[in-house]
Amino acid sequence: MTADRPPVTTPAASIDPIEIERFSAMAAEWWNPHGKFRPLHRFNPVRLAFLRDRICGHFGRDPQGAQPLAGLRLLDIGCGGGLISEPMARLGATVTGADAGERNIGVASLHAAESGVAVDYRCTSAEDLAAAGEQFDVVLSLEVVEHVADLEGFLAACGAMVKPGGLLIAATLNRTVKAYALAIVGAEYILGWLPRGTHDWKKFVKPHELAAGLRHAGLTLSDVQGVTYDPLNDRWRLSRDTDVNYLMVAVK
Repeated sequence: MTADRPPVTTPAASIDPIEIERFSAMAAEWWNPHGKFRPLHRFNPVRLAFLRDRICGHFGRDPQGAQPLAGLRLLDIGCGGGLISEPMARLGATVTGADAGERNIGVASLHAAESGVAVDYRCTSAEDLAAAGEQFDVVLSLEVVEHVADLEGFLAACGAMVKPGGLLIAATLNRTVKAYALAIVGAEYILGWLPRGTHDWKKFVKPHELAAGLRHAGLTLSDVQGVTYDPLNDRWRLSRDTDVNYLMVAVK
């Protein structure tokens, strides 16, 4: 590790075994658009468009091109079943999908093979990848930071893997009363969109906390974007409202 990189904590310090077991138990559901991960399937179009446009804008690519991310190496950390990894690979990126849940990686690898999409899936942690000296043009951490045991260490590891001039894009939930009401009470208990206990409100991350962690990891904040749900049209859209879901972009 070079002297100018932020320190990386003990390998696997960010992994919360309870969180890994919770999502591993649902692994078979990842690619079922009507199953336990239905909210992510509904969320994906707006997330993917945001990722494509921000990455293309940063690297001077045409987002409407056939494979606008060709030549870029991308890490999807906490990739789950590969709902983001596969589309990023289809856009041309050389994708590594990493997750600490062995069953998640098994499901993701099988689906990619059946779909004919090349993704390098690995059952590992951000800390171990950083310790191995892995470097990427883009690091994605989507709906992950609210599940880690050591936020500062996780962000330090992620930041260490971003190449100079590269991007880190994170998506998470804000720790607000509104987020508790909508993301936990509404989504888990009333609407049943997610299994009860999927989220712990105390682990939600306020934007200023995430921004501080990214700065400590050697990154510069470049964009914050809210994402809100439109119940009338059953779709998500970008907005200025960061009270519940938000995306954050940072540059190395």
